[in-house]
Amino acid sequence: MAIKAQRAADRTPVEEIAEQLNEFASSTPFLVFHVIWFAIWLPWNIGAFRAVGLRPFDPYPFGLLTMVVSLEAIFLSIFVLLAQKREAAIAELREELSLQVGLWTEQEVTKTLQLVTGLYRRLGHPLADDVELKQMLGPLDVHGIETRLLAEIDATTKNRASGERPSISKSAREKNPAPPTQPPAGAAPVPPSPNPPR
Repeated sequence: MAIKAQRAADRTPVEEIAEQLNEFASSTPFLVFHVIWFAIWLPWNIGAFRAVGLRPFDPYPFGLLTMVVSLEAIFLSIFVLLAQKREAAIAELREELSLQVGLWTEQEVTKTLQLVTGLYRRLGHPLADDVELKQMLGPLDVHGIETRLLAEIDATTKNRASGERPSISKSAREKNPAPPTQPPAGAAPVPPSPNPPR
């Protein structure tokens, strides 16, 4: 709430009015007011109250009511957009902050992993030839991840436009191989290869 509280302290008078109107427009009294208003206005102007001496002042097709409701809808829409714009700015700031914290955390984890592997080597233990470990010890390629995600989004969009089913690319299949299938019950386990491929 710190970000929202800070942004709330910097509100302009127009933004304060917009928030107050949004709160009132989304309340039950606002709904009840309109129900009562229409329940009186419409019968009055179709002549239902002539017996009590009330003559229609806005006969069908209710031009005055249409103008009032249209103006109300326009101003309410503007105030709603103002409030949504402010909330979107707060959400964007929070998202950027979360991203920066996540990147900083990844750097700390990488540094911790580098220190652990350094201690492991000093103790005389050889490190396994692990490709994933080497990738973890290196810096995070943020731009590469962004480029790959944009390419996947573009490919998915093109597949949807052409009516094709989305498929996983060869590089994605190599990065995320399918899990090994389990042998049937009662079958002898397959011994591991003495020289695994590298």
